[in-house]
Amino acid sequence: MADAVVIGAGPAGLMAADVLASGGLQVILADAMPSIGRKFLMAGKSGLNLTKVEPEAEFLAAVGPLPPAMQKALSEFGPDEVIAWAKGLGQQVFTGSTGRIFPNVMKASPLLRAWLARLADLGVSIRTRWRWDGWDGADLVFETSEGRAFLQPRVTVLALGGASWARLGANGLWAQQFEGSVAPFAPANMGFRVAWSDHMTRHFGAPIKSIALKAGDQVSRGECVISERGIEGGGVYAVSRAVREGAALTVDLLPDWLEQRVADALAKPRGKASLSNHLRKVLRLDPVRLALLAEFGRPYPNDLAPLIKALPIRHLGPRPMDEAISTAGGIMFDKLTDGLMLRDRPGVFCAGEMLDWEAPTGGYLITGCLATGRLAARAALHFATDIRPRD
Repeated sequence: MADAVVIGAGPAGLMAADVLASGGLQVILADAMPSIGRKFLMAGKSGLNLTKVEPEAEFLAAVGPLPPAMQKALSEFGPDEVIAWAKGLGQQVFTGSTGRIFPNVMKASPLLRAWLARLADLGVSIRTRWRWDGWDGADLVFETSEGRAFLQPRVTVLALGGASWARLGANGLWAQQFEGSVAPFAPANMGFRVAWSDHMTRHFGAPIKSIALKAGDQVSRGECVISERGIEGGGVYAVSRAVREGAALTVDLLPDWLEQRVADALAKPRGKASLSNHLRKVLRLDPVRLALLAEFGRPYPNDLAPLIKALPIRHLGPRPMDEAISTAGGIMFDKLTDGLMLRDRPGVFCAGEMLDWEAPTGGYLITGCLATGRLAARAALHFATDIRPRD
């Protein structure tokens, strides 16, 4: 019989299994999918951004507002600790120009293989195609290819993920087991739907560079992409929470120019040039930014400078939640102790994206999952070793 069961084999679950097994417990790691770490591997396809190096206050502010348990988790296992952890698995890392940390190989698969080898050395037993189906009394119930299985460990860590990317295993159906304890799911780090005019089709797939997206008090200088579905990419994700919560989305097409400089440039004689050619020449706007200005700015006002500095993006709301990189919502922190244990189920702990928090892309999300997996497992380890041994 296992001392501990971890359900969900993403970063939070893998970290929890690591900590529990390192503490001397016999651990079963169960996952509903045929293989583990699927969303983790998907995140690494475009470069595995593990964390971001910046002062702790800035890092916490980027993820915040945070409940005390999340602050504790990230204070104890922040960027420096993530770097040391990756190196401990034999994965050297480098720092990008914006402070983001990546493995030298950029991919997630070498790190995952090294991590699985470590868990095997620690004696962790991995069960795939084990779908958790709640409790039967004190027993955990699983649907497996060989029928129903029942386990009654000393401690359980749930790391069940959010509600996006169902094909990778994160479908949020586990929330049915926690009526009254789950904040509604909402998309996070997502794009927005736009009903483009026909003239925009030639720009589908084109990156929009040298802009600043603004929503509320959030400003993003990251790139975004025009797609058939709308507008998406890292620059959009950074302000997506504010837009989801009702803030207007605008784009500054010339963020390095003051409005007066834009006005002075526009005032130059244009002769026989069309307005489009005049804008291209005096403002050095590329075709994509000119197309955006035409899409959302026409009919043009007499004074174009304010519009160029704050062009409203008319959108139809977020893309569907299953397309979002992550989700907000989940187990509410007032239902948990500071060690992430469910108050109404002693010995059951929660970690990762299933908690009611959200973080922007850029390393914050993975760091938060690792940190909460560690915090929950450390609390579970203390709980397991503090109770009476089984006969």
